[in-house]
Amino acid sequence: MTRSVFRFAPSPNGLLHLGHAYSALLNARMAEVSDGRFLLRIEDIDTARCTPELERQLIDDLRWLGLSWEEPVRHQSQHFADYGEALDTLMEAGLVYPAFMSRGEVRARIEECAREGREWPHDPDGAPLYPRDERTMPESERRRRIAAGEPFAWRLNVEEAMARYGKNLYWDETGAGPEGETGRIAAEPTRWGDVVIARKETPTSYHLSVVLDDALQGITHVVRGRDLFHATAVHRLLQEILGLPVPLYHHHDLILDEHGRKLSKSRGDTALASLREAGMQPEDIRRQVGL
Repeated sequence: MTRSVFRFAPSPNGLLHLGHAYSALLNARMAEVSDGRFLLRIEDIDTARCTPELERQLIDDLRWLGLSWEEPVRHQSQHFADYGEALDTLMEAGLVYPAFMSRGEVRARIEECAREGREWPHDPDGAPLYPRDERTMPESERRRRIAAGEPFAWRLNVEEAMARYGKNLYWDETGAGPEGETGRIAAEPTRWGDVVIARKETPTSYHLSVVLDDALQGITHVVRGRDLFHATAVHRLLQEILGLPVPLYHHHDLILDEHGRKLSKSRGDTALASLREAGMQPEDIRRQVGL
């Protein structure tokens, strides 16, 4: 039998907090009880915000928690060629298109819709869906704008992809979604609209790189926060298109602050490093997150 493989995949773009500690410790525990493997992956495709200093702090925090993992650690920034090949596959299949609209242009479209008394659709995270206009842009116009150096993102034509690959699309969930969803979950990637697959300057996005990395590393169990539950639908569609294996998914509880919000690096929520400086020990952290 194949050993189970778990992974913790943080981005070194800020300091780890209690939510990260919970996810890392839970992955390591599930690997241990199943006699499986535990991997660490550094998701650093955002080379501007992810820094070596933050990565060193991240590693130090995880080792302080008592965690160990297999070496070498996979860094996404060292594997852009892998993602580029997958992007080429999607391009050759005619499933992605260059999207040029700025945030301001999208916002203007939404405001126009509101003035007409119509409601603009939103994704499961509450963000407005990207307009569909550019799906049918003439190829000559696309080439002209790319050659002119206009910024753009490669977006997945989700409806076309679903028409070809979306029949009976589902995943098996051993955790639970925001509404308690568990077991066999029907995937609905169209709720996300035409998601970004890559950008002009970076041949990947979170969605593309995470499914490729999980496949290349042989991940059998994806254990992550419940805030990524609905995004799994997009990941399942990409796995079908690219012919990738499908892991089991387990979405766990989120660690919330005193206002009931999930912890966030961007808000500067209490970092593990600060808790360490305040005298907390690894066993205190485990107790605080329920492990």
